[in-house]
Amino acid sequence: MAVPKRKVSKARRDKRRSNVWKLTLPGMTKCPKCGEFVKTHRVCKACGYYKGQEVVKVENN
Repeated sequence: MAVPKRKVSKARRDKRRSNVWKLTLPGMTKCPKCGEFVKTHRVCKACGYYKGQEVVKVENN
């Protein structure tokens, strides 16, 4: 059975694990209609448009 020769320090262990928990940013694009940042393949919350068509009616306060 394989047994480690030396104790792995907390720093070395954490460096190895650091890439496992790395988060990726969601894909964001600018809405061509209003210029707000929107997640890709989603309806714009500011204007309600998706792919150049109004999908949701949005009330402006």
